[in-house]
Amino acid sequence: MSKVAQSERIHIAFIGKRNVGKSSLVNKFIGQDLVIVSETPGTTTDPVMKAMELLPFGPVVLIDTAGIDDEGELGEKRIDKTTRVISESDFAILVLDPQQNLTEYETHLIEQLKNLEIPFLTVINKSELGINYALIEELKSYRINYHTVSCFTDEGIYELKEKVIKLLPTEDELTLVGDLIKQHDVIVLVVPIDLGAPKGRLIMPQVQAIRESLDEDAIVVVTKDKELRAALSILADKPKLVITDSQAIMRVAADVPDDIPLTTFSILMARYKGDLPEYVRGLKRIEELQNGDKVLIAEACSHHAQEDDIGKVKIPRWLRLHTKKNLEIDIVNGHDFPSNLTDYKLIVHCGGCMLTRRAMQMRIKQAKMVGIPIVNYGVAISYMHGAIPRALLPFSEAITEWDKIKS
Repeated sequence: MSKVAQSERIHIAFIGKRNVGKSSLVNKFIGQDLVIVSETPGTTTDPVMKAMELLPFGPVVLIDTAGIDDEGELGEKRIDKTTRVISESDFAILVLDPQQNLTEYETHLIEQLKNLEIPFLTVINKSELGINYALIEELKSYRINYHTVSCFTDEGIYELKEKVIKLLPTEDELTLVGDLIKQHDVIVLVVPIDLGAPKGRLIMPQVQAIRESLDEDAIVVVTKDKELRAALSILADKPKLVITDSQAIMRVAADVPDDIPLTTFSILMARYKGDLPEYVRGLKRIEELQNGDKVLIAEACSHHAQEDDIGKVKIPRWLRLHTKKNLEIDIVNGHDFPSNLTDYKLIVHCGGCMLTRRAMQMRIKQAKMVGIPIVNYGVAISYMHGAIPRALLPFSEAITEWDKIKS
């Protein structure tokens, strides 16, 4: 991968009321006129994203949002999108008018950011117009970090970048597979080439597994499921780990001896972006489903559905066959994660490779807050195909939860 995917970058949201200069600030931040700037309030409608390298920190995504004080029916929809962007962002820059006190819109945003535990910085823009020092006193009373800039004179722009770099969140580096292997280990990736496989390329978890394995100086063998038996037969030593697609797990399990650890790319993604123990706990609900129960299937990416699409066709079919129940199934794509989660008995979510880890964690948190079990594609598919607990054996925390369910 020559470029860092957006889902692997820190997301920085520029938020605030209309006409406070959010778009101008984004343009100054990236050093180019990406976003349309106008004196007319409400120029920015849908969120605008721009990937950049914020050196020396690294890759980030800047998000310009609609004003939180937008009006009318369309305005409400824009506010809803802005709210969704905020909840899925890693850091926020709250842009303020220099000549006004804090409004109810801004105090609400501050409370929202604190409740969501999203680190943020307030920026007083248009400092060339003069600053209302009552606003400064308000920010101090809230113990809020602030910075002043002028997009007209460029005053404070460089210093703003320096301050943001220091405040951006960092966490222990997460790996998809790197912590499971060491130098000279052999790892076998089984990559089925079927209708669901993108033409001429591998999917993100497959590429990431290859790169992390190479970073650990491991030896990577990539094969299709039909050639797996031949690949294993020519290896001098047993592989440390075999990883396959969830839909091929039973075919692959038949060819992989029991003493060789086996899992799926989707289960690895469950651990990397989501919450693998929580997903395992969600398996219990599959057995509790009754006629008429509603199940939500959520995919983070939007794509043209194939004839036998995994989310729209296969998982609904497998759920109905496994439970032998007449289930009502809703399917959502992209960022359309519904707020009415209490309507559902179970959420089945994709691996989330197109979401940031924070966005995926937020969806899990939403489900847990209302007590709705959630499971991801890989865990659910492996379970319904009889590959659990084997596909969980490399992960002690997941096996612990599985043993609790079985007991």
